Amino acid sequence: MTSPYFMQSRSVVTRSGGQHAASSLRSKLTNRRRNEEPVSSVAVEEEEEEKIGGSHPKTETLPLSSHSRRKRQLKVEYDQEEGATKVETEQGDPPDWKKHLRYIREMRSSRDAPVDNMGAEKCYDSEAPARVRRFQVLVSLMLSSQTKDQVTAAVMQKLRAHGCTVENVLATDDEALGRLIYPVGFWRTKVKYLKRTSAMLQKEFSGDIPDSVEGLVSLPGVGPKMAHLAMDIAWDQVSGIGVDTHVHRISNRLGWLKKPTKNPEQTRKALEEWLPRELWSEINWLLVGFGQQVCLPVSPLCSVCLNQLSCPSAHMISPTKRPKAGSPRSPNPTASLPIKTEPEHGFADEPERTKKELLPTLVSSTAPRRGIKGKVNH
Repeated sequence: MTSPYFMQSRSVVTRSGGQHAASSLRSKLTNRRRNEEPVSSVAVEEEEEEKIGGSHPKTETLPLSSHSRRKRQLKVEYDQEEGATKVETEQGDPPDWKKHLRYIREMRSSRDAPVDNMGAEKCYDSEAPARVRRFQVLVSLMLSSQTKDQVTAAVMQKLRAHGCTVENVLATDDEALGRLIYPVGFWRTKVKYLKRTSAMLQKEFSGDIPDSVEGLVSLPGVGPKMAHLAMDIAWDQVSGIGVDTHVHRISNRLGWLKKPTKNPEQTRKALEEWLPRELWSEINWLLVGFGQQVCLPVSPLCSVCLNQLSCPSAHMISPTKRPKAGSPRSPNPTASLPIKTEPEHGFADEPERTKKELLPTLVSSTAPRRGIKGKVNH
């Protein structure tokens, strides 16, 4: 074996040279000492290391014992691998987050998740006055808690046909409003929230929704996630990261947080400490669709995820084998799998629901940038 990293400390005999090279060198040095002035043992030692070591890495000399040189210890030194590049990251940033984000963008390039076609950005009436559009954005966000996007979109269509305005909601009795928003999750509780919120908007905000996070979270049934998303969609202002159950779950699975978080609000604060502000609006859209298609709450499809080699949670809770084509768990757009809905903002007084969610298709290898999101005009 030939390696420049295995050397003795004093005579520095390389393994490739063997004892023959060492004996030859000692003979030459002995002849030189006869013709030159005596030098110190330290100088001879440094000269020997310089001649034999050449361009090899320098090693620190170890103290010698009075015993034979054969018992001297070797110091192993490793050089950095050729071609290895140092990853430049800010202090405290997750080491692989840029690669994770690039791959998630690639997997989301087809833009065919439920959130892409039925999210809060798609549920308002674009022909309605600006004040009404903003109210409809807030209502769709309130209804979306613990509810699939497909159900929320269908309910918003019924509400818009009925007249989704502050005045109409207040004029509709609780029973009729409940029939309109059924079957969203916790619809009875949301009827009360819609009525109380509409009353506050009419009395304190002139029928419009607040234009600040503080004002929005003061409304009944509106949490930080809804407030930040409403600011982004309705007012075109990025005030923070909208963290729902998908963003909360995936951020923890990818190791994007210094320590695991227990709820979406903790996750939001942890992400905002390091994630660049220009990504705050995009990250919700990316991770929600990614969580709906690939990084599922139960049995995530790690086998089709591009981050499976760098994700610290990959294959820990997914099937051991890739499902066969045509099976209920295969990545087929027509296949369905019962998915347990995770709690989002906490209506803990009612049980969680189990519904069916579409499984993802294999994504394109190209990743076009996300287009400009449809905003609500003032």
